[in-house]
Amino acid sequence: MNGAKRDSDRGIYRVVARREFVERFKDRGFRISTGITLTILVGFLVLSSLAGGRARYDLVVVGEDAVEVGTQLERGSATLAFDVTVQELDDEASAERALRDGDADAVLIGGDRIVVKSDGPADLLGAVQSVSERLRAHQVLEEAGVSPDQADEALDVAPLPVRALEPIDERRQQLAAVAFVGVLALYGQLFAYGYWVAAGVVEEKSSRVVEVLLSAIRPSQLLRGKILGIGLLGLCQLLLIGMIGFGTALGVGRLDFPGGALGAIGVVLLWFLFGYAFYASLFAVAGSIVSRQEDLQATMTPLSLVIIASFFLGIQAVGNPDSTLATVSSLMPWSAPLSMPSRIMLGQASIWFAFLSAVISVAATAALIPVATRVYANAVLRPGKVKLRDALARR
Repeated sequence: MNGAKRDSDRGIYRVVARREFVERFKDRGFRISTGITLTILVGFLVLSSLAGGRARYDLVVVGEDAVEVGTQLERGSATLAFDVTVQELDDEASAERALRDGDADAVLIGGDRIVVKSDGPADLLGAVQSVSERLRAHQVLEEAGVSPDQADEALDVAPLPVRALEPIDERRQQLAAVAFVGVLALYGQLFAYGYWVAAGVVEEKSSRVVEVLLSAIRPSQLLRGKILGIGLLGLCQLLLIGMIGFGTALGVGRLDFPGGALGAIGVVLLWFLFGYAFYASLFAVAGSIVSRQEDLQATMTPLSLVIIASFFLGIQAVGNPDSTLATVSSLMPWSAPLSMPSRIMLGQASIWFAFLSAVISVAATAALIPVATRVYANAVLRPGKVKLRDALARR
């Protein structure tokens, strides 16, 4: 008999979760927000890819010596950090006109003058100066009787090697960027879906639909089914955003370490589950103690401040993941979902430390759910605003 009752309970639990998932998925606002988020994400990745490419400059040359400088620049373009297009014009007036019209970034007159409109690009000017100096030095050596081969050997001096005490890890830089996007996504998802839980509770309470529902199922079944259904929708949306963002970044060449990015998506999804389970219970409490949407903002304010503070802690963890503040915040169940993912991605959290943080978050949520269920059960059927002390009292 008891086994049959438990099976029935699980069935009701799933029905509530399915109802919440389907109803929220059909919501026009959900689809619009998802579309806007994806549009912004894809647009940002595409534009950043275009902006992050090699710079391109146009150099106009006038005179035989200037043409030689331009030829040397084009030959050595593979070693430069930019692309240069060299155009030869017949006279100085035409070259200056091209400069004023924006068709050239700099003009080289003969082998002795560079003309710019106001302030030319420093890397282009530096490269022109370097090539020009080498050609002039080569000419001086030949005039002194040095053979061309000897002149080339004398001028082809290897640059001094540079050793960095703290070399920049390109993989770490890319993972830090992914971690930053992950923190933003987690912040938005925790806030949005927590609010949906609270707003859904208030809506059912104000319309008295909850009275009908609770005549057939227990408060714990209704609350947990609601949290599960909305949470699954949030997880699916986050996964969709992550995979489209990953595919776009891979397509435009913004990912040099795709394996690390995929791992980062998995970490973000996992900590969304931990954070959502914790905050959704609190948002349900915030919604159950009021009867109108107008009053919800006041009860949500403390939770909103906690999430905002945790968001800034998460941003700090991206920039300085090994700091004491980041370490402590990654253990607290309210801030860990926004701090720990960055520390894991950037290699600043050991496996045992990440496991400890996850255990603390799960334990805190497990302790919170029964309390939230009691408040929900005691307050959701009472009209008006209910004091939290009264809702916590055993009945």
